[in-house]
Amino acid sequence: MAAQQVRLERDAVGLALLTVDAPPLNLYTAELQDLLDAAVEDLERRPARALLIRFEGRVVSGGVDVGLFAAQQTSAQAKALLDQMLELTDRVAALPFPTVFAAHGLCLTWAFEVAVACDIVLAARRATFGLVEKVVGLTPTMGGTQRLAARAGVGRAKEFVMTGERYDAATLERWGVVNRVLPDEGFDDAALAFTQALAAGPTVAHAATKRVLAHFESGGVAEANEHVTSIAAELFDTEDLRGAVRSFLADGPGKATFSGR
Repeated sequence: MAAQQVRLERDAVGLALLTVDAPPLNLYTAELQDLLDAAVEDLERRPARALLIRFEGRVVSGGVDVGLFAAQQTSAQAKALLDQMLELTDRVAALPFPTVFAAHGLCLTWAFEVAVACDIVLAARRATFGLVEKVVGLTPTMGGTQRLAARAGVGRAKEFVMTGERYDAATLERWGVVNRVLPDEGFDDAALAFTQALAAGPTVAHAATKRVLAHFESGGVAEANEHVTSIAAELFDTEDLRGAVRSFLADGPGKATFSGR
């Protein structure tokens, strides 16, 4: 049923698990878009301590249902759709907690664009990736081109988009797009364990790191330097920092627990 195409679950620690399950290919449709928008709205309203985005089925996604593009009668109508699609990845990128994307197989177009909007991309060895919009005479519109360029450079982004080829996980790890390549066997459990470790950590500090890097992306080292000390100083008002400092002094490093407050 449609309501099961997107599931958002939360555990007691504060980890959120967003699962896309729209068989057979997890294609992006108007219906799926609305469900994803609702899930992100829930995460904005009730922030998690970390988010794992994962997919059911043989592939991550075969791309966008081309019927969605065929339904656009004018460029103005198309722009309204594309603006909504871009807003989704922008909202994912802006979530104030660590976000992890797990790619277990073929990951095309919109799913790849969501992946590079996340903080961390984990890939199984068998995973492959592509922005293949050229087959319908389109350029990617959900931020994937520019976010790929931010990770791998403009030249790589041009190659990736203009060729429309599929690239394996090892290549994208070498480019700095995929953070870690993990074994196919046990991939789901490994991705979950990775995200659980983030959720149990100093998530307020992780949010601060995201803020600093957002300034870097906007204006480079100089802009980040203008804000980093103010952002870091705010952490001295948190339970996490105060408690971790006390724990360090009393018991040494690595013993502190964090509440996300």
